[in-house]
Amino acid sequence: MAVKFKSQATGDLVMVQAHAQALLKVLGKPDLSRGILEPADMDAALQVLRALKDEPPKPADGELDEQEARTPSFQDEFVSLRKRAWPLIKMIEEAQEAGKPIVWGV
Repeated sequence: MAVKFKSQATGDLVMVQAHAQALLKVLGKPDLSRGILEPADMDAALQVLRALKDEPPKPADGELDEQEARTPSFQDEFVSLRKRAWPLIKMIEEAQEAGKPIVWGV
């Protein structure tokens, strides 16, 4: 499934549900069914999203040897939540500049 973020200031942003849920959770908005990010809350949201780390998750003991951990294949390359947040960050910046909210699930 997908989550569609909408704003009158930007085009729609469609995101895979799992990634949208992870981003909304760090923003303190875990409800995927409906939500709104008001312009007054956008500074705080941007700070949280920009502070995300680019670190890959640590594998369980014995899962990968050291060489495999250093050289991931392209198909299995880790994409951090911070990188996945970039389109939402841009959307928030544009919506904030226009003073328009961002909604999802409506």
